[in-house]
Amino acid sequence: MSAVLLVLADSRFPGGGHAHSGGVEEAAARGLITDENSLESFLYGRLRTNGLVSAAFAAAAVDGDWSTLDMELDARTPSPAQRAASRAQGKSTLRAGRVAWPSPRLKELSQPHHAIAVGALVQVAGGTREEAAECAAYLSVSGPASAAVRLLGLDPFQVNAIVARMRMTEIVDEALKGLPMLSAPALDLFADSHARIHQQEVRLFVS
Repeated sequence: MSAVLLVLADSRFPGGGHAHSGGVEEAAARGLITDENSLESFLYGRLRTNGLVSAAFAAAAVDGDWSTLDMELDARTPSPAQRAASRAQGKSTLRAGRVAWPSPRLKELSQPHHAIAVGALVQVAGGTREEAAECAAYLSVSGPASAAVRLLGLDPFQVNAIVARMRMTEIVDEALKGLPMLSAPALDLFADSHARIHQQEVRLFVS
């Protein structure tokens, strides 16, 4: 495992992920996540959908055209709230990455989707497509898992064990085969609902 992967996947990396729950806050508010078992089901579904798509695009961004990939990912993100959250995290990740791995190439990006930012940073840091996919897949569940601990007071040891059980290798292998056309309608609906409610009352997370 390279240093770039360790840094990008570290929860202390100032990429703005702490402000986003990945749908966990809305699911918890609806009573769909109440304990470690329901969280595990949620995270597994998220990894197999949004996580896989993010991993595939992060991998492709290591040696692909960032602008084209960003537009393709936008087309695969039907929820306005999901697009906004992804670009907000992409902007924050890129801002921190420009300091860690300065490169004139990064000037091509302004507010990319999060997966594109991850892939771009892995590329300029000399990482591989596999590392970009692994990082994006991990971030797709680690952030929501952390959010669940804060929201519901779940056992952090059990929650981290859930993340450790996630089949990241399978997701990475699948992500390297191409750009999937997957959707997660429930996550899209959760994101848009959360955005509407967040305008009316204070929520712990932006998304």
